Amino acid sequence: MNTPLSRRTALQAAGATVLAAGLSGGLTATEAHADEDNSAPKLVTYPRPSTMPTNTSFKVRVRTAPDGDWQSLDIYRPQLEEINPTTGSGKVYNSSMVYFDFQGSVEIEVTYLKGGTTKARVRPDSYGIKPELGGDTLVFTLDEPKDLVVQINDEIFDCLHIITNHVDHHPCSADDPDVIYFGPGVHTVTGNILNVPSGKTVYLAGGAVLSAQVYFKDVEKAAVRGHGVIASPYNGILIEGSKNISAQDVIVLNPRGGYVSTTGQSENVRYKKVRGFSSRGNGDGIDIFSSSDVVLDGCFLRNSDDCIAIYAHRWDYYGDTRNITVQNCTLWADVAHPVNIGTHGNTDAPETIENLLIKNIDILDHREPQMNYQGCIALNPGDSNLISNVRIEDVRIEDFRWGQVIYMKVMYNTKYNTSVGRGIEDVYVKNLSYTGTHANPSLFLGYDADHAIKNVTFENLVINGVVIADSMKKPSWYYTTDAVQWFYNEHVTNLKFITTAEAEAAAAS
Repeated sequence: MNTPLSRRTALQAAGATVLAAGLSGGLTATEAHADEDNSAPKLVTYPRPSTMPTNTSFKVRVRTAPDGDWQSLDIYRPQLEEINPTTGSGKVYNSSMVYFDFQGSVEIEVTYLKGGTTKARVRPDSYGIKPELGGDTLVFTLDEPKDLVVQINDEIFDCLHIITNHVDHHPCSADDPDVIYFGPGVHTVTGNILNVPSGKTVYLAGGAVLSAQVYFKDVEKAAVRGHGVIASPYNGILIEGSKNISAQDVIVLNPRGGYVSTTGQSENVRYKKVRGFSSRGNGDGIDIFSSSDVVLDGCFLRNSDDCIAIYAHRWDYYGDTRNITVQNCTLWADVAHPVNIGTHGNTDAPETIENLLIKNIDILDHREPQMNYQGCIALNPGDSNLISNVRIEDVRIEDFRWGQVIYMKVMYNTKYNTSVGRGIEDVYVKNLSYTGTHANPSLFLGYDADHAIKNVTFENLVINGVVIADSMKKPSWYYTTDAVQWFYNEHVTNLKFITTAEAEAAAAS
């Protein structure tokens, strides 16, 4: 960006001095933000800028429960991709998305305008939302903000994504000298890259669309937040060589460069409720390279490549990756893995990826024809990487289209790697469940005795309602993995399957 965008110019470009939002009870958005009564029901909706593409499959209304005034929601058009396994070509589909803020309870009404509705499903299944369906209209209630997918007749792409936030009672001010403010409307900046200085916060008010990449380069204590949208001609959010960076609440909608966000060679980065959609080749969600102390919390990612990828060296990023937390997220991979760990590293100066926590995750889909790129969660160290000290806990995997539940392989993939990975060690998987019929056998493949998989424990692994444990009833000559048609080779040592009771007894002894 050659010419900085002043706060006042940004505000004037928005064409408004208050948010153009509909509020139940007749409040303006400004009045709602000033109201500190956090118990009264509130609803904030935002108009979609007229130049942003829409989709016409759904009509969506929302109101404060039980009897507020209905408000219609403007619909955005995320695009999604599916790979043809015969030709390798990708087909892009239009889908639908709405978003709004609320506190208290809201009632949501969704009408499928194409008709012919025979069933409706609100996902993730773990939320237990059972809509009332009448004809082509379904109704359900939310008591707190959640990110959801509404599917009609099991449609994969022609579905509705519902993104919700808490009401922002403390929005950034356009007059704050440390804020780069964007109000409702579509905004561009010179060069289509917004360079964020140290100490500054980029604020996207609800109804704002920023057509630029948000770039943190060699800066500290900076942020991007707000209930607006990033629709970048490049990647959505790029963080390089920086410290103490946060991204919160924003929606990254089909960045034309592919990636929702990349963090490279950075420290202390926090993604809080970042949502991202992609449909391009290499359209990853959030990728982490050679970084430490990174948290992804409450993110919703639907992508045409890995939703979350955790690597060491690639491109101009160098160094170990450690202390990474992924929690409270919902992931949908139309291509490749929901979570992929370990592919890229530095053969000349081997690196370590360690101290990873993946907790409280809903995986809605996974579709990958290539065996080498399967796994809802994949640990695939190459390039002399070592993956160490990984804890995976409370992961719920719904039936997916094509792939494996979990995949661990010490790899030498000549398409990407210049050497074999050093190994995988000390992995603890607790309360992982899969319900479905489409999973290929999960594979655990050490490369050789010197590049092995060591010390992997599954506690309370539940496959279609059955707890898988070494102590389960089975023919005496069976491996435990035979009970679920999984496979591990001779370069995997100390692979255990235990019940929670057995884990607790061992801890108490």
